[in-house]
Amino acid sequence: MQDVRQIAEEIVDREGGFVNDPDDPGGATHRGVTLHTLQRLRLDLTGDGTVGLADLRALSRAQAVEIFITHYYTRPRIAEMPGALQPSLFDMYVNAGSNAVKILQRLLREMGFGVAVDGAIGPQTIAAAQAAARPDPVALCDAYGVARRNYYFRLADQRPPSRKYARTLAGGKGGWIRRAEEFLSPRYRLSAAEFSERVAAWG
Repeated sequence: MQDVRQIAEEIVDREGGFVNDPDDPGGATHRGVTLHTLQRLRLDLTGDGTVGLADLRALSRAQAVEIFITHYYTRPRIAEMPGALQPSLFDMYVNAGSNAVKILQRLLREMGFGVAVDGAIGPQTIAAAQAAARPDPVALCDAYGVARRNYYFRLADQRPPSRKYARTLAGGKGGWIRRAEEFLSPRYRLSAAEFSERVAAWG
C-alpha cells in the first residue's frame, strides 16, 4: 500500500491549480483546498490580516499536502480504516467531506452492519469496515468505488449545472467519474456504451 503522503500528493496533482467556477457549490479551490478550508484554519498566507482569494492563490503544493494529511486523513480517522479502502476514501473525503463517510456507512448498512449514517468515523464504523474487508479487501474497495460513482451520478441527475463534472462536452466520462473509477478494478469500470446509456436522460 502507498503511504499517506504519496496518496496526498496524488490527490493534489489530481485536483490541479486555482479554480473559481461559479457552478461549483464548493467555491474557489487551489490544489483541491477550498477557500472555506483556509478560512476555517485561519491561514493568512499573505499576512494582510484577512484570509481571501489571494491566500488561496498563494497556497503551495507542500502546504496543500499537509492540510490534506492532517485534516482529511488523520483527524477523520481514515488511518484506522482497512488499508485497501484508504486511498479511495481519503480522495473522496477531500472531494466531498463527510459525505465520503456517509457513502461508506450506507454501503455497510446494505451489507448488514448496524452502523449509523452520520458521516463520522467512530468505533462502530471502524469495526464494521474491518469486518467487511476481512474476506476480500479489494471487493470492499470496489463496492465503495461503485457507490461513490453512483453518488456522483445522482448529484448530476439532480443538479444540471453539475453535469459538466460527470460528462465532458464530447460526451465522455467527466472528471468525477474518472476519479471514482481510478480506484475501481477494471472490470467494474463503465464501458463507453454503458456510460452513454447512463447519462442519456441528460440530453
